Amino acid sequence: MTSQSPLFRKRLKSNAENVEAALAGLLSGEVRAGEIARPERLLAAIRHGVLNGGKRLRPFLVIESAALFGDAFAPAALRIGAALECVHCYSLVHDDLPAMDDDDLRRGQPTVHVAFDEAAAILAGDSLLTLAFETIAAPETALSDRIKTELVLSLARAAGIGGMAGGQALDLAAEKMAPDEAGIVTLQAMKTGALIRFACEAGAIIADADGATRARLRRYGETVGLAFQLADDLLDLTADAETMGKATGKDAARGKGTLVALKGQEWAERRLGELVDEAQALLAPFGERSAILVEAARFIANRRS
Repeated sequence: MTSQSPLFRKRLKSNAENVEAALAGLLSGEVRAGEIARPERLLAAIRHGVLNGGKRLRPFLVIESAALFGDAFAPAALRIGAALECVHCYSLVHDDLPAMDDDDLRRGQPTVHVAFDEAAAILAGDSLLTLAFETIAAPETALSDRIKTELVLSLARAAGIGGMAGGQALDLAAEKMAPDEAGIVTLQAMKTGALIRFACEAGAIIADADGATRARLRRYGETVGLAFQLADDLLDLTADAETMGKATGKDAARGKGTLVALKGQEWAERRLGELVDEAQALLAPFGERSAILVEAARFIANRRS
């Protein structure tokens, strides 16, 4: 396992703290213009599902991809990262429901429907999804309307029918009929990879970069998204619930196909190394500015929780 540089660890920690603070601000009890009230119990359920630690990897990728283009984009990138984390947390709250993956533990604590109830968990997820797009559109996000529209469009497509939500539908179907290799790749690219791809491309959108640059960061996002899922499948096979902060071994128990189950642990570890190399090659045109994102690819591939 490759150790991370002190600078990378510092950036990961400071970004996570900044995102946590931004999320806490978005989820305060303060009633915004256009709102009528913020129900106390609903807000508590949302905060339970969001303000519970975590690496905040997706916002980190937004912030660091935007940093390729200069420090001026940092405030907007933080808000877009927080919006993306709202979508991610909504998906976790809903995926944990009995009708979906039926999980009782998330990040080492009871899931929202266990700590509150199923109705609260559904409404918490609904609220987080809408809050994400509100955050992008809000005047506090210092971007042009054109750039905001691009971000809304890209995130909606990454999160919706043809992205994360569609991937969850395929994942549920996989419990009844295990997909072939191509089906597994499609499922994982949608359920897990789409939001990670958006996170990396978002930096280029925020900076209004040209089409080729945007495509390069999108491809980097696809590459590290695949690495994330491969590492996750390995951890599901080898890690314990205490380390992961959630149940492990569930994919195998439900008969769901994964690339690790299909091709083996040795293949997966070799493929992770190849994906890190591909990610580094994609970032080469950015030179030294991409050092943190290169390390991010290694971090994703070698993570242990």
